[in-house]
Amino acid sequence: MKRTHKYPSKKLPQRFLQAAIIKFLRRKVDKSYSAGTITAKLKTKNSKDSVKSALKTLHQDGKLIRDKEGRYALHPAHMQSALQKRSILLEGRVDLTASGGAYIIVEGQERDIYVPPKYVNNALQGDTVEVTAIIPKNGRRPEGKITRVIKRKRINFIGVFQQYKKYAYVYVETPKFKLDVKIMPDDYGDAEDDQAVVVEVIDYSRGRKQEIIGRVTEILDTQDRNEYEMNAILINNGFEVVYPSEVLAETAQLSDVYGEDEISRRRDIRDVLTFTIDPKDAKDFDDALSYKKLDDGQLEVGVHIADVTHFVRPGTALDKDALHRSTSVYLVDRVCAMLPEKISNELCSLRPHEDKLCFSAIFTLSDNNKVVDTWMGKTIIHSDHRYTYEDAQDVIESGEGEHAEAITRLNEIAKKLNKKRFQEGSINFETEEVRFELDEKGAPIRLYKKTRKDAHKMIEEWMLLANKAVAKYMSKKDPNQEVPYVYRVHDLPDPDRLMELAILASECGIKLNFDSPKHITASLNSLSDQDGDQELLQILKPMAIRCMAKAAYSSDNIGHYGLGFEYYSHFTSPIRRYADVLAHRILHDNLTNTKRVNKSELEEKCHYISLKERDAITAERESIKYKQVEYYSSRLGTIEQGVIRNMTDRGMFIELVESQADGYISFDELGESVITHPARIKVTGRRSGGVWRIGDRIPVEIYQIDLDKRQIDLRLATDNP
Repeated sequence: MKRTHKYPSKKLPQRFLQAAIIKFLRRKVDKSYSAGTITAKLKTKNSKDSVKSALKTLHQDGKLIRDKEGRYALHPAHMQSALQKRSILLEGRVDLTASGGAYIIVEGQERDIYVPPKYVNNALQGDTVEVTAIIPKNGRRPEGKITRVIKRKRINFIGVFQQYKKYAYVYVETPKFKLDVKIMPDDYGDAEDDQAVVVEVIDYSRGRKQEIIGRVTEILDTQDRNEYEMNAILINNGFEVVYPSEVLAETAQLSDVYGEDEISRRRDIRDVLTFTIDPKDAKDFDDALSYKKLDDGQLEVGVHIADVTHFVRPGTALDKDALHRSTSVYLVDRVCAMLPEKISNELCSLRPHEDKLCFSAIFTLSDNNKVVDTWMGKTIIHSDHRYTYEDAQDVIESGEGEHAEAITRLNEIAKKLNKKRFQEGSINFETEEVRFELDEKGAPIRLYKKTRKDAHKMIEEWMLLANKAVAKYMSKKDPNQEVPYVYRVHDLPDPDRLMELAILASECGIKLNFDSPKHITASLNSLSDQDGDQELLQILKPMAIRCMAKAAYSSDNIGHYGLGFEYYSHFTSPIRRYADVLAHRILHDNLTNTKRVNKSELEEKCHYISLKERDAITAERESIKYKQVEYYSSRLGTIEQGVIRNMTDRGMFIELVESQADGYISFDELGESVITHPARIKVTGRRSGGVWRIGDRIPVEIYQIDLDKRQIDLRLATDNP
């Protein structure tokens, strides 16, 4: 039988006291303590002198270090062996949490590094920082401390102005962070108390107190709350809502009058049947399809993309601003466009019955619909018809209407491309998306689910084919030496998240095999083939998508795992993505000759536009979240069906079925304490024995709304809606 030692008085012998000190300091590896503090923290009945004696012995044995103030800490050598950890200096990007902490995203590091709030050190969302990280060898979460901000992500924020006797503050509050910016009198502008303003930070760490200093650049009108909130979302995520004057001046000089010299340099396909298919409210038609039967029975299909690079030239203010923005941002009620309206909605929009300049990929298909030849180059087109997705879908379903033969045939080929793509390893990412019907003031009056039909999928497949073709061409341009290009890449899924998915799937009676990349693909796609009535199954599908690595832009082609493509780029949307502008320029320079851009400079741009893409996604999600909460602000007390999506130690996150809005039920609202399952997939009431599990559909009441915090509080409803 194993012997144990008991000390009722808690007065420990020296060797046990030394062990207790080591154990305490192992938990506090980043701090040093005086003998008095250690005595108090140990909560033993040993005297301060006996603790001092134990510390002295440990110091002499080389197990502790002692600073000049007489404080003790664990010796680094023993810290490493005892904790099996290693401390390293890394560079990464900040992703703040609502609690004030942060995760540092480090390229090549499998797990993000958590930084507690007290060690964030004035770093803000998206900043590039240096972090001292402790990486456990036992698989636990790595943690660290931000030691230096290398590069600030943004300098402009929206906040509330408040003046004091000798200075003022602008208080910035977003769902991700809070920021207090000090303003000196010369930088107030015309701002007054409680006004919403745009503040530009001019110094992030002035003086002994490391204060953030700024100046007011604009006063905002808050009478129209929707306008204010949408602008706040854009600005606080790093997107300007107006274009610089020099950009507008350059844009004003652009013309859509093309000389014969320009047309002669292009393939003229104005006499070929060409049309666009876009959302009914779209104004920037950046792609078109052409359809031509050849005399030998083959088919010629063109994917035509607006030639933005004809107007946006390297080195211009317009080009620099487009790179700075990197992407258009699509909020619920507006688009913050990468390019000024004259370019996006006029000069480069492939409007019907107008000659337009394009960069095209034209495919020749055999009579059994296989691609036998591909041509790429600059063209001039003339769109014969503008379809909405609804119009095109009507033609597909009825087989009748203008250009029905072309639409029907292109759809048939697209379906075969789709089938082949999934046979070769593509993963089904399709999920339901919520859409809003707004009133004249921008307030949501109805929510509905967006449905993707054949017309959407048809356009998607032809765009994928073009993107794949240009990437393959550039990758194989020179078999002896790399020609740097902009690739859209996607890595293997996160193994930890796959494990969580497997545990949840087992609750649904679904066994997933993640032994190899092919098995992962097959297992994830199998979720789409399961019985769609199971609520838990509906959670597994978006959870499977969250397992995926984030797609990004890179000059290093690692392929696109999610699509199952060895070669993939973004070529088809240069009006709204700067990556496509870069892709067009490099491709054009390499159609007849070989021209290599500086790879390190290209990679730097790829990294930047990948980060801006994530900022845009964040802004778009915040916009949706705001409108969902706004929708329920006038529906307090109503009862709806909700599905339990996730659990924490304190409550459950609920997705409201009608709107896909996220709400929260605190366990305090259940009327009893609960026992939480170790994997957090269910909780059990201690008194009632009632079980709530992820995937359960439950009636909930809209209990409380906080529009400022974008928060919907729910409670269990006794009646079903």
